[in-house]
Amino acid sequence: MVKNSFISVISQEKKEENKGSVEFQVFNFNNKIRILTSHLELHRKDYSSQRGLRKILGKRQRLLSYLSKKNRVRYKELIGQLGILEQKAR
Repeated sequence: MVKNSFISVISQEKKEENKGSVEFQVFNFNNKIRILTSHLELHRKDYSSQRGLRKILGKRQRLLSYLSKKNRVRYKELIGQLGILEQKAR
């Protein structure tokens, strides 16, 4: 009984957070980028972390371009909140 009630509480918390939204994913990538950047300031020759940082930057960029195409208002709000520079138009 206790286990089932605990599982239901966890599932309700996950539903409220909406981890699949583009904004949440970009915010999460932004936090990872900050952590990796501070790590690389201390360890300049950590090439695997540099590669990971570049991959995360690319993922964030793709999500931001998707959001800018789908909903320009949400895109502007998000980059304003996170302090990200707007991407260049190609």
